[in-house]
Amino acid sequence: MTPRVLMVVPTLGRRPEHLRLCLASIAAQEVETDLVVVAPVAPDLEHLVRSSGGRLVADPGRGMSGALNAGFEAALPGTPYVGWLGDDDLLSDGSLAATTAALDADPGASMVYGWCDYVDDAGQVIFLNRAGALAGRILPFAPNLVPQPGSLMRLPYVQELGGVDEELTLSMDLDLFLRLRRRGRLVALPQTLACFRWHVDSTTVGSERASAEEADHVRMRYMSAPAAALYRLGRWPGRWALRLVKWRVRRQARRVGVSAS
Repeated sequence: MTPRVLMVVPTLGRRPEHLRLCLASIAAQEVETDLVVVAPVAPDLEHLVRSSGGRLVADPGRGMSGALNAGFEAALPGTPYVGWLGDDDLLSDGSLAATTAALDADPGASMVYGWCDYVDDAGQVIFLNRAGALAGRILPFAPNLVPQPGSLMRLPYVQELGGVDEELTLSMDLDLFLRLRRRGRLVALPQTLACFRWHVDSTTVGSERASAEEADHVRMRYMSAPAAALYRLGRWPGRWALRLVKWRVRRQARRVGVSAS
């Protein structure tokens, strides 16, 4: 039977317990899914992937974007939809049933996304991302509020667009979302589709700046020259707003960590 969904999980295998939970959340979906884990080949890792009903594809050594494209290229013929998940993130119960049904019902849609819970290392919720349809509309010129975990795309469109841009290291999802947005509608679902694991100290000021710079570069590549010039002048309020949100999430994560200790 041709799977309905290709789900790609890139990993270096350094967080086996989180990875085990991630793969279990995919295996629990009530939709025929082709699980592809892109990772360095290792016996323990291969056993974990196979026991979760997946298959292992060797990491090509081209970074996260290269690993994602290797997973996309491993798709079985006829698979209509694709998504990916970080190796410590989780799909919510019923996530793929909801997203495949939404794409089935709307032939003009290129992608569907929904709500996402931010959780700490212990799985405790620290922040709720309730992005709605507005997030998709403001994507070309405002902070990216569209959650990547839980989102689902039409695989033929992703293949036509050449997958993710391997020159990007932090904003490859934004770039793909913007290209898909030109191909069809981005549909927002009012339900939680995934959990994103937030590591309190993993985002430094330096990486935040690098991420913002790369995201700005991505947005401006799809703008006219006059629009890009205006965007350069007006982008700072959006940056400050996003930084404020991240600061609030980190503060809440630390509070949860203290209260749980």
